[in-house]
Amino acid sequence: RFGRHAGFLATAVPVRLARAHGKAHAAHRAAGLKKRSPYGVALAGLVREHLAEVARELEEPVRDVRGYEYAVINDHALFPFRYADRPRPLDRARLPANASPTRRRLFQAHGPRPQEGLFDIDDGLATDEYLGLHEAFDELGASTKLVCVFFTADAEHGIHAIHW
Repeated sequence: RFGRHAGFLATAVPVRLARAHGKAHAAHRAAGLKKRSPYGVALAGLVREHLAEVARELEEPVRDVRGYEYAVINDHALFPFRYADRPRPLDRARLPANASPTRRRLFQAHGPRPQEGLFDIDDGLATDEYLGLHEAFDELGASTKLVCVFFTADAEHGIHAIHW
């Protein structure tokens, strides 16, 4: 997928996620908040920023999608996704029910093709909202594929696992 950049990415991604955790943890502690959500919000933004820095170092594009930067390396957009705040097997990763329309559309339009379902939805029966989820983001380009960088992390213990 990543061609000549594969080796560099295999080394750089874990390092950048760890750096993002360090900054998110510091921001969380500095704010003095007891809830964990500030850590998660900071971590999400910092991970995207750090992956964008990696793309720039490789002289690969960084695309802005609805105000969020995504690294695009060899026509594959890196999509970081923290799926749990404690160690969990990857098969437990789920897109939450309250995921934003942007996240849903990224998965539907640029993610892997789903397996055939029991029932295909006839285009005549599908809502405009459903059909819109399958439209590629022009900012990424229709041919760009999504590579999910799944990880688990929490403020106290840092990054537990990374899968992609």
